[in-house]
Amino acid sequence: MIGCHFGRFFQATVAGGSYQEGLTAIVQGVPPGLLLTEEEIYADLLLRKPGADELSSPRKEPDLPLIYTGVNPADTIENAGNKNYTNGTPITVLIPNLDRHFVHIKQYQDTNRTPRPGHASYASFVKYGPDDDSVGAGIFSGRYTSSIVAAGSIAKKVLAQCGIKVFAYVKEAAGVRCGDLSLEIIERRTNSYKKMRRDLDPFYQEVYAKHRITPDMRFLEKAAVFAEIENEIDAIRERAPVAKPDEIRRTYDVHPVINCPDIGVADAMVKAINDITATGDSSGGVVEVVATGLPVGLGEPVFDKLDAELGRMLGIGAVKAVEVGAGIAAKDMTGIQSNDQMHSEDGKVIFDSNQAGGVTGGLSNGAPLIVRLAVKPTPTIAKKQHTIDKYTLENKELAAITRRDPTIVARVWPVAENYTSMVLLDHLLLHYGYQTMREKIEKSRK
Repeated sequence: MIGCHFGRFFQATVAGGSYQEGLTAIVQGVPPGLLLTEEEIYADLLLRKPGADELSSPRKEPDLPLIYTGVNPADTIENAGNKNYTNGTPITVLIPNLDRHFVHIKQYQDTNRTPRPGHASYASFVKYGPDDDSVGAGIFSGRYTSSIVAAGSIAKKVLAQCGIKVFAYVKEAAGVRCGDLSLEIIERRTNSYKKMRRDLDPFYQEVYAKHRITPDMRFLEKAAVFAEIENEIDAIRERAPVAKPDEIRRTYDVHPVINCPDIGVADAMVKAINDITATGDSSGGVVEVVATGLPVGLGEPVFDKLDAELGRMLGIGAVKAVEVGAGIAAKDMTGIQSNDQMHSEDGKVIFDSNQAGGVTGGLSNGAPLIVRLAVKPTPTIAKKQHTIDKYTLENKELAAITRRDPTIVARVWPVAENYTSMVLLDHLLLHYGYQTMREKIEKSRK
């Protein structure tokens, strides 16, 4: 299998599957000197993981990461203070599958002859044959996106060192759309939502707040703790911090279930999702990603334009369209409506609008980057559907009995946020190198 590699200057290779031993992200291009811990990677992973609320699959994977390579295991000289700092070598992050029981494998074995409509089941069987990793859909499961979140969390941390912020949220779910809010409100409530999830996550509190795993432990010591946790998943979940919805709203100023910054709209989203789920069906939506602080000029003409690179997020399972700025709506505009006029203010260029979403000619123009992803409904549903027996080609009927999400959009936003971070860092490294060389050449001409 090829196609599991991303990037040129910031590179990520992902591996694993839904019911294999786990998933892996191997990251290259991270500069040395960055303090990196499993706790901060998990702070992103817990936003995507299943079993966290009523809108996600009941699978109880903790999604706890293990950093295996890429950071200093000790100070390089006595009292150097660089233990657990990146050292420039490839970083390997392991995410073991801990909620992987035979009863769930058996559910897939019982239904794997009949491909799920809307899923990769049939095409992957034809492509890879009877040894296709079809238990839990393998690498075609949304589970693989945990490796993207892990790699992207590292990229996002590097970007933050450069003054670049990346954040995402649910813009639309089950036909209910969030209105226009200021980027300041969106960023503040998104950050508060992340804090809420971290404060109330049972595994964050059990593993990191209680220091069951620390950066000072060796890999095998951490793995031994993971073996314990595998047998404690239910007990840890029962010890989860409890906060009533109204208390969450008061304390964090966010919706308790879905990351939509308009709390009233979020209530309507959850109701619409649950109404559809009650019929045995599923729903989709839209995720919006915002990036601020980008320098002007990220992107390369023709094949590597920044918006073209962001279009690679079609590689996220269930994403069916990616648009930048006005996107598809631009077809209904006139030129004067579509053009972002600009003026100078205190020595800075200010755009009067942002229909371009921060990208013109494939290059970032200094305005906030705005990217939206259309997310299709979960293909695994409880309604009966026509399908086939993939071995005999007999016509069959299928109704899902496996664990599934009522909607995927509520879990895609952290994937989109971190995938965007990978794209931006890859181009930022190229941009810095290009501009440094340009400056040196200009100086040599004087």
